[in-house]
Parts: sequence; C-alpha cells; structure tokens
Amino acid sequence: MIAALVVVPILAGLALYLVPRSAEHLAKWIAVAIAFGAFALAISQYGAPDESLRWLSRPFAANFHVGLGKGPSFWIVLLLTLSTGCALMVTRVPRARDFIAQMLVLLGAMTGVFIARDLLLFALFWDLMLIPVFITLVAWSPTKSNATAWKYLVYNLVGGLALLLATAAYGIVQGTTDVIGVDPKSLATISDTWALWICLGFGFAFFIKTPVWPLHTWMPDTYADLPAPMVAIVSAVQSKAGLYGFIVIGLALFPGVMHAIAPVAFVLGLIALVYGALAALVQDDIKRVVAYSSLSHLGLIILAIFSFSPIAIGGAVVYIVAHGLFSAGLFMTVGEIELREDTRLLSRLGGLGGRNPKLAGGLTIVALAALGLPGLCGFAGEILILTGLYRAGFVWQTVVALVPVVIAAAYMLRVFQGVMHGPEHDDLPEREDLSLLEGLALAPLVIAIVLLGINPGPVTHLDTFTRSVAAASAQSTLAILKK
Repeated sequence: MIAALVVVPILAGLALYLVPRSAEHLAKWIAVAIAFGAFALAISQYGAPDESLRWLSRPFAANFHVGLGKGPSFWIVLLLTLSTGCALMVTRVPRARDFIAQMLVLLGAMTGVFIARDLLLFALFWDLMLIPVFITLVAWSPTKSNATAWKYLVYNLVGGLALLLATAAYGIVQGTTDVIGVDPKSLATISDTWALWICLGFGFAFFIKTPVWPLHTWMPDTYADLPAPMVAIVSAVQSKAGLYGFIVIGLALFPGVMHAIAPVAFVLGLIALVYGALAALVQDDIKRVVAYSSLSHLGLIILAIFSFSPIAIGGAVVYIVAHGLFSAGLFMTVGEIELREDTRLLSRLGGLGGRNPKLAGGLTIVALAALGLPGLCGFAGEILILTGLYRAGFVWQTVVALVPVVIAAAYMLRVFQGVMHGPEHDDLPEREDLSLLEGLALAPLVIAIVLLGINPGPVTHLDTFTRSVAAASAQSTLAILKK
C-alpha cells in the first residue's frame, strides 16, 4: 500500500495525456482526487510496516524499500499530498491537462524521495523529481526563455550526480544501500577517508537542493518563473529534500563527518539566514520576496540540524512542515493576486483589501505565520530551534539568528500593507473576491497552520538513533565552534 503513494500518481500523470484536451476539468478533478486520496492513504499507513523488494544484488545489494514510519517522512508526505491537492484545485494555466499531468508526476517522484529507505532508490527519485519542474519551466515560463530551466536543471543535476556517485561508493564499501532508518550500530564501520568523501558527496547535493549561499542562484528565478500551483509545491516540499537528507542520512550514517563540517555549515546557514532576509526586504516582485524569505528560513533549519541539539532538530522538523504550509499558502495567494490584477509587483499593487476581503484574510494568516506570530506554525518551529541552539551553547549564533526573524516581520508586513492597504491604482482591473472553490483550496492550509501552531508536539518525533546521535555530538561540536 505504501508503494501506491509513488506508483499511482506517476502512472496517473502519464495516463492523463490520454484525456482529451477539451476535458481539462475532468483531468483536474482526477488529479485532485488522487492527491487527496494519497493524503488519506498516508494517514492510514502511519507506523505501518515497511515494504521491500530486492531489485539489485551486484555490485551491492539494493531494494525497492519504502516506508513512512512515524517521523519526518510521514509528516512531509502529509504536507506534500495536502499542498498538492490544494494547489491543483485552483490550477488555471494554458494547456492545463499537460500541466496537471506534470504535477502528478512531481507528486509521485517527490513522495518517492521521502519514503525511500534505500539510498539508491532515494537517489533515483531525487533525479526524477527534476524532470517535471524542468518541463514546466520550458513550457509554461512567462518569460518564454529557457535560461531559468537550464540553470535549474544544471545546478540540480550536478548535485544529483554527486549524490549518485556517493551512493554507489557507499554501496560498494558497505555492501548494501538499504540503510535509511537502520540503526547505525548494526552497520559495518566505514574508514574515515571513505566516510568523508561519501558524506561530502551527499552534503553537496543537499546544500544545492536546500539551497544555501552561494549555491542558491537557481532558486529566485525558478520560483519567479514557475506557475503558482507548481512553485507552491516546489517551495513547500522539494526544497526540504536536502534538509531531510541531512537528518535521516547525514546524522544517522555520518555523524563524525557531520560534526567535522558543522563550522562551515553554520557559516553558510547564517549567511543564508541574513542575506535572504535582507534581499526579501528590497524585492518588488512578491514571488521573489517569498523566494528570498525561504532562503532565510531554510538557513535557520541548517543551523538547527548542525547544532546536533535534539530540541533544535525536533524544531527543524516542525519548521520544515510549517514553512511548507505557509510557503504554499503564500504562493497560492500570490497566484490569485496575479490572476486578478495581471501583476505581482508591489509598486503596481495597492488597496486590494477593500475589494477582496476574503483574499486579504487568507494572506493575513499565511503572512503572520511566515513572520512567526505566536500561536501559528512559524512561531512553533522558530522557538524550538532558537531554544535548542541556546541550550546547546550556541549563544552568539542564536543572537544573530534573531535578527532575520525580526526582519521577517518587516518584509511580510511590507507585502501585506503594500498589496492590501496601499494606495489604489486606477488602472488595475476590478475583479471578484475569492470564490468558494478558491477559499476551500486555501482553507486546509490555514487550518493546518493553526493546528500545528497550537500543538507541534507530534511532529517533533525523531527516530531513537537520530536523537542519540544528536545528543552525543552536541558537546564536541560546540567545542570546535568555540575555537
């Protein structure tokens, strides 16, 4: 049943090309049903036994091994299926049938990344999820330029190649790649030299995907050029694949190397955190505001992971889900604004709140979650991370991390004030407020934002071995950072 989370969306996406172009609404609602069906199936598989089938014996053992468990995989798959279903409900693009087909293939491929328990399977899905995004950038980019598509593909393929080589090296050295979620104590010890190079291969791919400075330059253009429904999913979930990899692969399999590269990772995380916030503060394009704010938020999660603090890492899992929820909500509302006003430039927008109170209400909640208002999911993740950093002894890093958190309030309020309460532009068209369908599409994300903000406890669950690795490494990492 767990494998159906991958197989059904991919096969359905390919099968949608058999639906006549004149029946785009049928294709849309088939896709919506598959996304929400996957959401229900994922809930039903909470804690279910893994599913595994041997598919490679030489030169190392590899299995089609998938599982959800009760940890980060489960919550990220729920985030993915929920946000995809919501985004599909409001999809309005040219050649919608083809676009929706790519969305379903993306859903299946990304699900595969997060439920794979074999490193080789993980690497294959890692590369597969690039294809629908690349096709969409080529076929639906408003600039009609392929430069963004190729930049996205080249950056991420280089990372994917490093990931695949590291996976092959690990399999040859260890004899198997079926190791995600396995107690590290049951695995044979790898020499320090091999562990270093293999982990660096994984880490390079993870840093590109996250992304961190200076490997981030593909992200703003990609987020600006993708149609709103797909960028909502890419920002909400695909950008979390690297962070997820650091937690379930880096911390579990290479704690020593993770400990060694922690000082560099802290510097990169702090730069991303501050640079992203400052860049978001001066953007005129709302999509780019959200893109650079994501760079900042993800930098905070990097700090949490490389602090090796169980509290901070638990907070990182919460913030991964939280950021996915409000990021998807932000891009969906920006998409609705652009559809109504034919622009997403702050300098061209203003006074929409009076004419679109429902849209203003939706933007209010997701923007407040993004700026970390207590009671909403953004605050829950931030406070856990900052508390974990401080208690682990990273005092000055915590102080620096607080600055972008304050700046987040400035750029999110700037967006809301400029769009909803700024001076009206007489040349903007008069459009209706959110329809019932659009409101229903945004409602699940808003409800999840509130529920996670009130009770983040279930999402902070970490596998036992990840907790023990984090706790054992915290003190020695702190000693290195103090030097």
